Amino acid sequence: MKAQITEGEVIPSVVFKTRVRTDEAGDNPFDWKDMTSEDYFKGKRVAIFSLPGAFTPTCSSTHLPGYQKAFSEMKELGVDAVYCLSVNDAFVMRKWGLDQGMVEDKEKKFTPDYWNDVQLIPDGACQFTRGMGMTCTWEKERGFGERSWRYSAVFDDMKVEKLFVEPGRVEDSGPDPFEVSDADTMLEYLRSIKK
Repeated sequence: MKAQITEGEVIPSVVFKTRVRTDEAGDNPFDWKDMTSEDYFKGKRVAIFSLPGAFTPTCSSTHLPGYQKAFSEMKELGVDAVYCLSVNDAFVMRKWGLDQGMVEDKEKKFTPDYWNDVQLIPDGACQFTRGMGMTCTWEKERGFGERSWRYSAVFDDMKVEKLFVEPGRVEDSGPDPFEVSDADTMLEYLRSIKK
Protein backbone atom coordinates (compact mmCIF):
# COMPACT_ATOMS: atom_id res chain seq x y z
CA MET A 1 0.00 0.00 0.00
CA LYS A 2 1.32 3.45 -0.96
CA ALA A 3 1.97 5.90 1.82
CA GLN A 4 -0.72 8.53 2.30
CA ILE A 5 -0.01 11.81 0.51
CA THR A 6 0.90 14.78 2.69
CA GLU A 7 0.48 18.52 2.46
CA GLY A 8 2.91 20.12 0.01
CA GLU A 9 3.20 17.02 -2.19
CA VAL A 10 2.18 16.85 -5.84
CA ILE A 11 -0.99 14.88 -6.51
CA PRO A 12 -0.89 11.80 -8.76
CA SER A 13 -1.14 12.22 -12.51
CA VAL A 14 -3.69 9.70 -13.80
CA VAL A 15 -6.34 9.31 -16.49
CA PHE A 16 -10.01 9.37 -15.52
CA LYS A 17 -12.52 7.67 -17.84
CA THR A 18 -15.40 10.16 -18.04
CA ARG A 19 -18.59 10.63 -20.04
CA VAL A 20 -19.29 13.96 -21.75
CA ARG A 21 -22.39 15.35 -23.42
CA THR A 22 -22.22 15.54 -27.21
CA ASP A 23 -24.31 17.25 -29.90
CA GLU A 24 -26.18 14.04 -30.64
CA ALA A 25 -29.89 13.75 -29.95
CA GLY A 26 -31.52 10.86 -28.15
CA ASP A 27 -31.62 9.27 -24.72
CA ASN A 28 -27.85 8.90 -24.38
CA PRO A 29 -26.11 11.92 -25.94
CA PHE A 30 -22.79 11.07 -24.27
CA ASP A 31 -19.42 9.73 -25.32
CA TRP A 32 -16.21 8.71 -23.55
CA LYS A 33 -13.52 11.27 -22.83
CA ASP A 34 -10.22 10.70 -21.08
CA MET A 35 -9.45 13.43 -18.56
CA THR A 36 -6.14 13.74 -16.76
CA SER A 37 -5.38 15.08 -13.33
CA GLU A 38 -3.85 18.04 -15.14
CA ASP A 39 -7.09 18.68 -17.04
CA TYR A 40 -8.96 18.93 -13.76
CA PHE A 41 -6.44 20.56 -11.44
CA LYS A 42 -3.49 22.26 -13.22
CA GLY A 43 -3.49 26.02 -12.77
CA LYS A 44 -6.50 25.89 -10.44
CA ARG A 45 -7.17 26.01 -6.72
CA VAL A 46 -9.90 23.50 -5.90
CA ALA A 47 -11.68 21.97 -2.96
CA ILE A 48 -12.12 18.22 -3.32
CA PHE A 49 -13.72 15.59 -1.14
CA SER A 50 -13.58 11.85 -1.61
CA LEU A 51 -15.95 9.29 -0.22
CA PRO A 52 -16.43 5.50 -0.14
CA GLY A 53 -19.26 5.29 -2.64
CA ALA A 54 -22.13 6.85 -4.53
CA PHE A 55 -25.56 5.99 -3.13
CA THR A 56 -24.16 5.09 0.31
CA PRO A 57 -25.94 6.62 3.33
CA THR A 58 -23.52 9.21 4.77
CA CYS A 59 -22.22 10.15 1.32
CA SER A 60 -25.75 10.78 0.04
CA SER A 61 -27.42 12.27 3.12
CA THR A 62 -24.66 14.53 4.42
CA HIS A 63 -21.30 14.59 2.62
CA LEU A 64 -22.32 15.64 -0.92
CA PRO A 65 -25.31 17.77 0.18
CA GLY A 66 -23.07 19.69 2.62
CA TYR A 67 -20.68 20.67 -0.15
CA GLN A 68 -23.56 21.55 -2.47
CA LYS A 69 -24.94 23.91 0.18
CA ALA A 70 -21.48 25.45 0.79
CA PHE A 71 -20.55 25.69 -2.90
CA SER A 72 -21.19 29.43 -3.42
CA GLU A 73 -19.32 30.45 -0.27
CA MET A 74 -16.36 28.22 -1.17
CA LYS A 75 -16.16 29.93 -4.56
CA GLU A 76 -16.28 33.33 -2.84
CA LEU A 77 -13.44 32.18 -0.58
CA GLY A 78 -11.12 31.60 -3.52
CA VAL A 79 -11.60 28.12 -4.94
CA ASP A 80 -12.08 27.73 -8.68
CA ALA A 81 -14.09 24.51 -8.43
CA VAL A 82 -15.45 21.99 -5.95
CA TYR A 83 -15.07 18.30 -6.82
CA CYS A 84 -16.48 15.08 -5.38
CA LEU A 85 -14.44 11.98 -6.19
CA SER A 86 -15.47 8.38 -5.67
CA VAL A 87 -14.26 4.97 -6.82
CA ASN A 88 -17.30 4.49 -9.06
CA ASP A 89 -17.65 4.55 -12.83
CA ALA A 90 -18.96 7.52 -14.83
CA PHE A 91 -22.42 5.97 -15.29
CA VAL A 92 -22.90 5.48 -11.55
CA MET A 93 -21.62 8.97 -10.72
CA ARG A 94 -24.03 10.64 -13.16
CA LYS A 95 -27.02 8.61 -11.95
CA TRP A 96 -26.11 9.42 -8.34
CA GLY A 97 -25.85 13.12 -9.18
CA LEU A 98 -29.30 13.06 -10.76
CA ASP A 99 -30.66 11.06 -7.80
CA GLN A 100 -29.22 13.72 -5.47
CA GLY A 101 -31.12 16.44 -7.33
CA MET A 102 -28.02 17.92 -8.93
CA VAL A 103 -28.73 19.96 -12.06
CA GLU A 104 -26.96 19.35 -15.35
CA ASP A 105 -26.15 22.25 -17.65
CA LYS A 106 -27.12 20.66 -20.94
CA GLU A 107 -25.40 23.45 -22.87
CA LYS A 108 -22.00 22.32 -21.58
CA LYS A 109 -20.75 19.93 -24.23
CA PHE A 110 -17.60 17.83 -24.43
CA THR A 111 -16.65 18.47 -20.78
CA PRO A 112 -17.25 16.23 -17.75
CA ASP A 113 -17.84 19.38 -15.66
CA TYR A 114 -21.48 19.74 -16.69
CA TRP A 115 -23.12 20.09 -13.26
CA ASN A 116 -24.24 23.52 -12.02
CA ASP A 117 -22.23 23.45 -8.79
CA VAL A 118 -20.19 20.55 -7.35
CA GLN A 119 -18.57 18.45 -10.11
CA LEU A 120 -18.35 14.66 -9.90
CA ILE A 121 -15.16 12.76 -10.77
CA PRO A 122 -15.34 9.01 -11.46
CA ASP A 123 -12.21 7.21 -10.26
CA GLY A 124 -13.57 3.90 -11.52
CA ALA A 125 -10.21 2.13 -11.74
CA CYS A 126 -9.08 3.56 -8.36
CA GLN A 127 -5.89 4.96 -9.91
CA PHE A 128 -6.10 8.42 -8.34
CA THR A 129 -7.18 7.04 -4.97
CA ARG A 130 -4.26 4.59 -4.95
CA GLY A 131 -1.86 7.37 -5.97
CA MET A 132 -3.11 9.48 -3.06
CA GLY A 133 -2.49 6.54 -0.70
CA MET A 134 -6.15 6.69 0.33
CA THR A 135 -7.45 3.24 -0.58
CA CYS A 136 -9.31 1.05 1.85
CA THR A 137 -10.64 -2.39 1.02
CA TRP A 138 -13.92 -3.45 2.55
CA GLU A 139 -14.45 -7.20 2.20
CA LYS A 140 -16.13 -8.72 5.25
CA GLU A 141 -17.53 -5.48 6.63
CA ARG A 142 -19.43 -4.06 3.63
CA GLY A 143 -18.39 -5.98 0.54
CA PHE A 144 -17.40 -2.78 -1.27
CA GLY A 145 -14.02 -4.02 -2.40
CA GLU A 146 -11.36 -1.34 -2.89
CA ARG A 147 -12.68 2.18 -2.37
CA SER A 148 -11.54 5.55 -1.10
CA TRP A 149 -11.19 6.39 2.55
CA ARG A 150 -13.14 9.56 3.36
CA TYR A 151 -11.04 12.75 3.08
CA SER A 152 -11.13 16.31 1.78
CA ALA A 153 -8.39 18.60 0.52
CA VAL A 154 -7.49 21.82 -1.17
CA PHE A 155 -5.30 21.39 -4.24
CA ASP A 156 -3.45 24.42 -5.55
CA ASP A 157 -1.98 23.87 -9.02
CA MET A 158 -1.56 20.11 -8.50
CA LYS A 159 -0.14 20.38 -4.96
CA VAL A 160 -1.88 19.50 -1.71
CA GLU A 161 -2.36 22.77 0.14
CA LYS A 162 -4.49 21.34 2.96
CA LEU A 163 -5.60 17.79 3.77
CA PHE A 164 -8.32 16.54 6.12
CA VAL A 165 -8.34 12.74 6.56
CA GLU A 166 -10.90 10.95 8.68
CA PRO A 167 -9.28 9.25 11.69
CA GLY A 168 -8.95 5.52 12.19
CA ARG A 169 -8.17 4.44 8.64
CA VAL A 170 -7.82 0.66 8.59
CA GLU A 171 -8.63 -2.02 6.05
CA ASP A 172 -12.17 -3.40 6.29
CA SER A 173 -13.09 -0.69 8.77
CA GLY A 174 -16.29 -1.15 10.75
CA PRO A 175 -16.75 2.51 11.65
CA ASP A 176 -17.23 5.12 8.92
CA PRO A 177 -15.98 8.29 10.60
CA PHE A 178 -17.25 11.63 9.31
CA GLU A 179 -15.62 14.28 11.48
CA VAL A 180 -13.14 16.35 9.44
CA SER A 181 -13.86 15.89 5.73
CA ASP A 182 -17.20 17.68 5.94
CA ALA A 183 -18.07 20.97 4.25
CA ASP A 184 -18.09 22.94 7.52
CA THR A 185 -14.48 22.00 8.28
CA MET A 186 -13.49 23.00 4.75
CA LEU A 187 -15.31 26.34 5.09
CA GLU A 188 -13.58 27.03 8.42
CA TYR A 189 -10.20 26.45 6.79
CA LEU A 190 -10.98 28.60 3.74
CA ARG A 191 -12.29 31.42 5.95
CA SER A 192 -9.18 31.24 8.17
CA ILE A 193 -6.81 31.89 5.27
CA LYS A 194 -8.93 34.38 3.29
CA LYS A 195 -6.84 37.44 2.64
